Amino acid sequence: MNILESNNHKVVLSLYDYTGVACIPWAERGYQCYCYDIQHDDSKITRFDSGGAIYYINADLHEREQVLSIMNAFYALDTVFAMAFPVCTDMAVSGASHFKSKALKDPDFQTKAVKYAKWCAEIFEDLRVPYYVENPVSVLATQWRKPDHRFHPYQYGGYIQQGDAMHPLYPDYIAPRDAYKKQTCLWVGGGFVMPPMVPVDPEQYHGNGYNTATMKLGGTSARTKNIRSATPRGFAEAAMLHNAV
Repeated sequence: MNILESNNHKVVLSLYDYTGVACIPWAERGYQCYCYDIQHDDSKITRFDSGGAIYYINADLHEREQVLSIMNAFYALDTVFAMAFPVCTDMAVSGASHFKSKALKDPDFQTKAVKYAKWCAEIFEDLRVPYYVENPVSVLATQWRKPDHRFHPYQYGGYIQQGDAMHPLYPDYIAPRDAYKKQTCLWVGGGFVMPPMVPVDPEQYHGNGYNTATMKLGGTSARTKNIRSATPRGFAEAAMLHNAV
């Protein structure tokens, strides 16, 4: 299915994006959003009354040729914003206890993971658009560069209206209005504007402010990883409001 055809709409590009949550605020306002992830099968399109849409496209973003192909395709479109959520499994400090065993199997496992994240930034720089690359606290800070911004989801929960408080995909795991702590790091460029915070109380659902349901998600299944890495909705809304053109 060739969906990157002549298009008069403004376009948003999102890499390593399975849920599409980060694109919803843009699509609701008429933007055409393209989410690339190896889990997609190219058959899903979500359309919005605004005329916007989210296209879910299969791509192995660890393959340099596919990365370059995406970059070349988006040169021809009116791309105005980009974001990426590279796989953090081999980089997040929360998994540091496993680094030694991983290195025994593949000494370059972490170098590769960092490379994939840097590729995202390279694409976005070439497209000359505002962008961010998101990851939890990870080795990107030492093996690439220090993050430009850090935040917790609850600090942007105020952008979610009370009537839309429950998470549309994972209400059993993600606290309403993103009222939980999870330090998230951003590497940004292209004139990205970090939105002002509108926090909610992270302790109204859990005494220590941490999303205990999410913390209980163990294992290595794709579903578990997708839930744990879901983009905070409040931040997604804030980023759109302060970077839309």
